[in-house]
Amino acid sequence: MQVEIWSDFACPFCYIGKRRFEKALAAFEHRDQVQVLYRSFELDPHSPKHVPHDVYDMLSGKYGMSRQEAIKMNHNLAQQAAAEGLDFRFAGLVLTNTFDAHRLRHFAEKAGKGAEVSELLFRAYFTDNKNLSQHDTLADIAEAVGLDRNEALSVLAGEQFSDRVRGEEADGRSLGIRGVPYYIIDRQQTLSGAQQENMFLKALQQAWSNRQPLPSSEVDGDSCIDGICAVPEQN
Repeated sequence: MQVEIWSDFACPFCYIGKRRFEKALAAFEHRDQVQVLYRSFELDPHSPKHVPHDVYDMLSGKYGMSRQEAIKMNHNLAQQAAAEGLDFRFAGLVLTNTFDAHRLRHFAEKAGKGAEVSELLFRAYFTDNKNLSQHDTLADIAEAVGLDRNEALSVLAGEQFSDRVRGEEADGRSLGIRGVPYYIIDRQQTLSGAQQENMFLKALQQAWSNRQPLPSSEVDGDSCIDGICAVPEQN
C-alpha cells in the first residue's frame, strides 16, 4: 500500500500531521507493507529568501489581526505541537523560500535518505530556527544523514531536481490539492489536514481492507491553504 504526503517544510500542520501519521502507522498491523512517499508543495512559491519581518507581523498582515493576537494564535499552535512531542519556537522563526529545501529532499531520496532529511528540515525550521534557503544550512542537514556535503552544495548551486519539485506540485494541483498536509492512499482514498492519530489509523485500516473512502465530513483537519495557516482557538 502506498501513502503519498504533500507538504511544505514551512507548514506547522504538516509537521504536526507528520508526527500523528507516524504514530498511527506504528500501530498499523501491516505497517511493513506501507510505502510512504513525500511530495513537494510550497505554501508560497513566490516567497523571497530574505523576509524583512517576523512571523507575527506576517500573520497580522494576512489575518488583519493585532500582533498580540498573532502571538496568542501561535502559542495555541505550539501547545498542539507540544502534545505531539514537538518544540515549536515561533519567536525566532526565519521566514524564507523553501524551494531549495524541497530540492534537497529529492537529492536525499536518491540515497534512500528522503524521510530522514524531511524530518531534519522540519526540525531546523520550527525548532532550531534555521534559514531553509541558505545552502550551508541545507548542506549541514545532508551531512547529518550521511550524505556528501560538497555534493549537496553542488546540487543546490545548480538547478538539479527543480523539475521534480515543480512536477510534484503540478501533480498535486491536478489532484485538486490546495492546502497541506494532504494524504492520498493508493491514489484512491484522501485525507486533508493534520488528522488525529485515530483517524489516520482508521484510514489505513479501511484502505487495506476494502479501499472504501472515509466520508468527506470526517477527513478535513487543520491545514495550510493558499499560504494561510488557520489556528483554532483553544480554551
